[in-house]
This record gives sequence, C-alpha cells and structure tokens, in this order.
Amino acid sequence: MQEDSPVQNENTPDTTAELPQRPGRRNRLIVLGAAAAVALGVGGVAVATTGPDRPTPTAVSADAQSRAEAASRADRSARESSAPPSASPSVSPSTASASPTPTKTVTAKPKPKPKKTTKPTPAWVDPMPGASVTSCYGQRWGTLHAGIDLALPSGTPIRAAAAGTVTQAGDAADGYGNSVFVDHGNGYLTHYAHQSRIAVTVGQKVKAGQVIGYEGATGDATGPHLHFEVHQGMWNQIDPAPFMRTRGVNLGC
Repeated sequence: MQEDSPVQNENTPDTTAELPQRPGRRNRLIVLGAAAAVALGVGGVAVATTGPDRPTPTAVSADAQSRAEAASRADRSARESSAPPSASPSVSPSTASASPTPTKTVTAKPKPKPKKTTKPTPAWVDPMPGASVTSCYGQRWGTLHAGIDLALPSGTPIRAAAAGTVTQAGDAADGYGNSVFVDHGNGYLTHYAHQSRIAVTVGQKVKAGQVIGYEGATGDATGPHLHFEVHQGMWNQIDPAPFMRTRGVNLGC
C-alpha cells in the first residue's frame, strides 16, 4: 500500500524556513543609537545592533552618564565665564583724586577802631589853666592894677589866649619885666608879663593855646606869676575877666 504523503499546499507557508530580517527595524535602531551618542557628547558609548531575533543591547560604560553631565557642566561654565562682566560704576579721576574743598570759616571782621579826634581848639583859651588868682583887675595900693595875676610854680608854660601875631617880645619896662604882646587883628591885644623865658619872636604867627613863654618873676614881682592884660588898642587896658568870660573863658575874677 502506498503511503499517503502529505500534500503540501503551495499556499501554506513553510514554517521551517527562516524568516527574513526586517531592514526597517534595524535602521531605526542605528538612528536612535547615533542620536543618543550626539546628545551625550561621549565617545565611549557603544551601541550594538543585532538582528531581529536578538535583544538590542546598548553598551554604555558605567560612568558615561556622569561624564556626560560633567561635560555639560564644563560647557555651561565656559559660556558663563565668557560673558562680559557687569559694568561697575566708574569713578571720575577728577572727583576721585580731588581733595575735598575745605569749608571756609567766616570770621567776623574786627570793628575798625574809632579814629582819635581832637576837639577843635576854641578861639579863646585860658593863658595858664589851673592857676590860682592872686589879684584881679582894679585899684590896688592907690594905683590901678591893670590886669589879673595868675600863679603856678615857676617855669609853667604860658599860652596865647587867641591866635594872632607877636608884636613885641622882651623887656617891656615899667616893671613888667620880660613880656610878649600878641595882636589878635580885631582891635584887641593881650599882654603876658614877668616871664622867666620867652619862646616866640616879633612877627611870629601863633595859634590859640600855643606856648609863647614860661612863668617867672622878672620886673617888679614879689613872686612867680603871670600878669595878664587885655588892651583895646595899645596901652588901653580893660578888665580881662568880663572880656574873657564873654569868649567862654573864666579866669576866676
């Protein structure tokens, strides 16, 4: 008997035959491995691809991940260090080196000292200030005492009673001794007798209060004193007390 041999249908697939590999899957594995290598930047990553029947092992060294992270950090650090530093506020050399302007101390200006002013000399003055009156104008011992006697120690300065011109300087006779006559140009003259020393000369211009001589006892005198007379015209003696009083000078008589 003839054994029936199995009939193989040409439409039935042969399971014993080896299936062909699918090239599309392999290509995808290769692309994925390359992308992973580029992203990590590591040359030590090995990607092994196998056929369709084997698992796809990815051989990555144990420290690949840490090296990739270190490389990434190094790359970021380089970028950060290359960035320009933030601009710090600059200081102008002129303001930095300039020394601070010192504060001016305002000092009060000293008040100007008042100028010494001298009072103008009056037109008429006392011929011997501070002297004591020993005799006034009038009758004395039966004769006219034609002036006022003023006494201070011998040598006391005698002053012109008013401005004028010296008309006589020397011994006037008649007991007057050394005398000075001053013409005041207004019709009046003053006479200064018994001087110990004369300090002016005839024709000299004098001012009120100017020293014209010094007290003494020349001529008919019992002691040092000034015999002072006022003449309304030469040798026309008048009382000196009221005359001088009307001109602001009190002789004490």
